[in-house]
Amino acid sequence: MPMTEKELKERDAKRDLGAELLESIVQMKSGHAGRIHKVEISPVTAARLKSSLSQADFARLLGVSIRTLQDWEQGRRQPSGAARTLITIAERRPDVLKEITL
Repeated sequence: MPMTEKELKERDAKRDLGAELLESIVQMKSGHAGRIHKVEISPVTAARLKSSLSQADFARLLGVSIRTLQDWEQGRRQPSGAARTLITIAERRPDVLKEITL
């Protein structure tokens, strides 16, 4: 049975397309026999992935828009102040963020 529009929106709100895309790239690159490919991810993305949070949840936790988080993850902008501190905590102690997630 097809999903309703509401069900689709709820499902999509929980998806982390950035992480899914990254995983797809890693899988594609690993398919080349004998070649080693290193996929570079930003420190912000690494911290978010360690904390197991979606972009929406991580952005909400940091008090920024998803667009701002995406700019940080893609290297177009750099976080400053409290956001940088929280990102460092997410990288070093993701368990702490899980205690305070919204």
